[in-house]
Amino acid sequence: MGSEHIPVSVGGRVLRISNLDKVLYPDTGFTKRDVLDYYVAVAEALLPRLAERPVTLMRFPDGADREGFFEKHAARHAPEWVRTARIPTRSGTAEYVFLEELPALVWAANLAALELHVPQWRIGEGTRLPDQLVFDLDPGAPAGIVECCRVAVLLRDALAEDGLCAYPKTSGSKGMQLYVPVTATEEKQSSRYAKRLAERLAGRHPELITATMTKAVRPGRVFIDWSQNNPAKTTIAAYSLRARPEPAVSTPLRWTEVERGEPLAFGPRQVRERLAEHGDLLAGMGDSRAALPSE
Repeated sequence: MGSEHIPVSVGGRVLRISNLDKVLYPDTGFTKRDVLDYYVAVAEALLPRLAERPVTLMRFPDGADREGFFEKHAARHAPEWVRTARIPTRSGTAEYVFLEELPALVWAANLAALELHVPQWRIGEGTRLPDQLVFDLDPGAPAGIVECCRVAVLLRDALAEDGLCAYPKTSGSKGMQLYVPVTATEEKQSSRYAKRLAERLAGRHPELITATMTKAVRPGRVFIDWSQNNPAKTTIAAYSLRARPEPAVSTPLRWTEVERGEPLAFGPRQVRERLAEHGDLLAGMGDSRAALPSE
């Protein structure tokens, strides 16, 4: 359909959609129409993961095989009905968008925002006060997803000792991530706790785990990246697409899958099937929030 803009009614809003037949994943022929269809299909599960969190869009207007770019200051593209807020950044401030309803999600997808990244705090929780931890498990070859599963179980058990509940998901790339719903008393409390726990596990399992960012020590180990709990950093949202040769999704997992230590990678069709079979595995995650241990 070329660059023709087609008016479409979504959730009572009229959006102008363009380039529906543009291929955004050349290896598979996955088009913008397919991207929009996927995000509409998973919106009920995805939108709670974005609620009240400023979203950093990672856009790939020329396709996932070309260089994309992060966009924090996205409000200049936004219709007036998309919620925005000016939020401090490392270099000043940016006018972030909030994708809290289906029309806003479709608007972002139409910009070829394949990836949606969010912080570990909600704007309604206070000044960047975290409401969840995230542990990003990054394997150094020849370690892979199987080793990430082993580390995830060790992390889950250590967190349980502190009264915290962990929810696993794939990163949509080569690793895994754990969400941990928490209550905190100040901005950097969760980051300090995550670092201490990662270093403790690395000390217990040095052959499997590293808690340092130095790439030279990563081969054959899983790096527990605790740094994404910094209030200024973001992590790929659950159910977001990833820009890979084939469309991949950051997918919530069942602990039984993790414990089996099997390869775990899912595309849009599989995620839709999983939602139909299991529902949203992160539903009710906020009900498991518990206080971080005192320091």
